[in-house]
Amino acid sequence: MRATTTTTAGLGLAAVLTGVLPAQALAERPSPPAPTGHTASTGPSGPSGLSGPSGLSGPSGAIPAGAAALAKYRDQHLTWGRCPASQKELNAAGARCAHVTVPLDYADPHGRTIKVAVSRIEATAPKSERRGVLLSNPGGPGGTGLAYTLALRPALKDVAGRYDLIGFDPRFLGESSPIICDPARKPAPPATTSPRADFDAAVRDGREDARRCHARGDNAALLPYASSRNVARDMDVIRAALGQRTLSYYGVSYGADLGATYAQLFPGRVDRFVIDSVTDPAATQYEQFQRSGAPAERALDEWAAWTARHHTTYRLGRGADRVRAHVEEVLAHAERRPLPVAGQRLTAPLLRMILKQPLTQGENDATVASLVRDLVAADRGELTDPGPELAEMLKMLNSPEAADSMLGGMFFMCGDGGWPAGGWPMATETYWRNSQRSRATEPVFGPFVNGVTAPCPFFEKPPREPAVTVDNDVPVLMLQARRDHTRFADALAMHRALRGSRLVATDIRGHGVYAREVDGLTPVPCAERAVNDYLGGGELPDRDRECPAPRVG
Repeated sequence: MRATTTTTAGLGLAAVLTGVLPAQALAERPSPPAPTGHTASTGPSGPSGLSGPSGLSGPSGAIPAGAAALAKYRDQHLTWGRCPASQKELNAAGARCAHVTVPLDYADPHGRTIKVAVSRIEATAPKSERRGVLLSNPGGPGGTGLAYTLALRPALKDVAGRYDLIGFDPRFLGESSPIICDPARKPAPPATTSPRADFDAAVRDGREDARRCHARGDNAALLPYASSRNVARDMDVIRAALGQRTLSYYGVSYGADLGATYAQLFPGRVDRFVIDSVTDPAATQYEQFQRSGAPAERALDEWAAWTARHHTTYRLGRGADRVRAHVEEVLAHAERRPLPVAGQRLTAPLLRMILKQPLTQGENDATVASLVRDLVAADRGELTDPGPELAEMLKMLNSPEAADSMLGGMFFMCGDGGWPAGGWPMATETYWRNSQRSRATEPVFGPFVNGVTAPCPFFEKPPREPAVTVDNDVPVLMLQARRDHTRFADALAMHRALRGSRLVATDIRGHGVYAREVDGLTPVPCAERAVNDYLGGGELPDRDRECPAPRVG
């Protein structure tokens, strides 16, 4: 269920497979002193986030003028019942679900409200051994998480019984007052094209996505409140409504950045926090996408070497250079004539996304080799029917689940004023220039990660708040793979910003280090023990740690 942050389309695919806008800063009031031992910085936009007496914060963490009005959200009574019928795993596990009422706008707590869906599996340990609640987020942005904490239970092992396991769908997603957009009306790709024509089509698609989401109902009034800050504030309402003084948490990918956001806004409410596969808090999401190009090219080289060793199976060449050349040749041809496969035309931008997403995990090398073998055959006019890997990929790309996840990611990419999910150039030609420049050093993935991956230039309103600035000494356990498409250097930047953190690293090509078995991936036992020891015992490692990499493939 890792919704890996790559692109709008990639987000949808990852969710199914399992992975600079002007800011209008609101006026802020001074925050109270930070709790002893945890400090939060005050940046150029004002206080970066401290909890108020009610346990809830307003814009950028500062206490809003109507702070007393937030007590009704903190003290609300939750009505628990059977989870939605679609949540079969939760119901089979005996979970109960409820809706938490939260303000649409935390600066106006007397105003409109929305509902956030939560699930709960009660702790089974003796009361003396129970810790409180453990919340989680699977990533995205755009990933739903009502059942995600349940999915972590095999990795948590005995620790799971010490917590009430709490899942939630972030605002506007899944069961949480969802924003529904008008159906897409996108024409099929033409028989012939060019890199510029593909780019212009992406711009048209982005403009249409923005239009169809703003046009329906009162979406235009809701979309400005789809932000990571507001999701973190909603998490604190969940904490308070559950009667908890503090919150424990696991988040991966965007969910890790969301956890860091919460720790910045609510340092005094953090209990045991684990954040897995983070980004650089000083970079925008567009910059993070751009930075993922070079690691993706290196992953392609690793895959090419693996595939060359398996030439007798895939027949793509006995040398890594020849294997890689097949990929570049297919893309070059698709930039003139999209590949016909099973009644569809696959453009070069789509092929780049199809290839990049599975390369995130080393375990997927065989899948990528099968995909490329079929694409090479299609390019030569020799493919009769796609193999199971490509057929399943196309099925997923055309699924409602993928489309919904793409839209959910878009809400937050365009609602954040910068890190963790926003920060998009307004001029579309900026994307074109960046894409073209990248071809020299990143010929396969550069045009993709530098392109128009979100429709934010076409949103009606700019983000309401600035980027989150992370700077505190809250104790947090960080996990990171050294060969993640999210650069290890960016994780070190987060490690420096979270001065109280400890980092557990391992040298694998992967996105997400903990609970990898949830996605059928090879676990990292040392990292699993570090997380469970921390969640179970409460002590961070005394120093950063390097975990042995498991054998993959």
